Amino acid sequence: MTTLFLARHGETVWHAEHRYAGTADVQLNENGLREAETLAEWAKTARLDAIYSSPLSRAILTAEPSARATGEIVETDPDLMEVGFGVGEGRTLDELRPTYAAEVDAFVARPAEAILPGGEQGLHGITRYLRAFDRIEAAFPQGRVLVSCHGTALRLTLCSLMGIDPNRYRDLMPVVQNGAVTTLDYTAGRARLYAFNVPASAAAHRY
Repeated sequence: MTTLFLARHGETVWHAEHRYAGTADVQLNENGLREAETLAEWAKTARLDAIYSSPLSRAILTAEPSARATGEIVETDPDLMEVGFGVGEGRTLDELRPTYAAEVDAFVARPAEAILPGGEQGLHGITRYLRAFDRIEAAFPQGRVLVSCHGTALRLTLCSLMGIDPNRYRDLMPVVQNGAVTTLDYTAGRARLYAFNVPASAAAHRY
């Protein structure tokens, strides 16, 4: 099995204000840059074989300090992008409700299936992430790989791998901290979860 260290990217201005950031290319704020450096301190002793990232700049900027710390390069995979939120990009649910009340209600009730106008279904995000995981496993079948990715797609995918209805991801995993590490062994669409949402400053290398 391949050990995947799934790190949510560092904080952005939009995330600090609880605004949806999906496919929009939002930069890290100062706190996010510090979180990337903290992740790099963890990566120095993580015995990594590779580093992968979403192609969005907030994920790449999170991965790059770890690449410098380990001598690896950052491989980008478009399937690791965040789920797209359509009209929700850069906005809060409260800002959306006056115009899209019905769509927002459906999205809150069934976030893996319902979409905001112009957005992407969460289930499609799961399919993309599993494709990316399969490619990483094929390239590093017994490897240890850091993946810089995104909070919503990560939680949806974890639910799928654990046999949980992905529509419940917000209830069961309400928060994934920026820069936190989730550790699992992965092979052929199956996973064993060892750690979830551990701050990089506290993450140990027991796996």
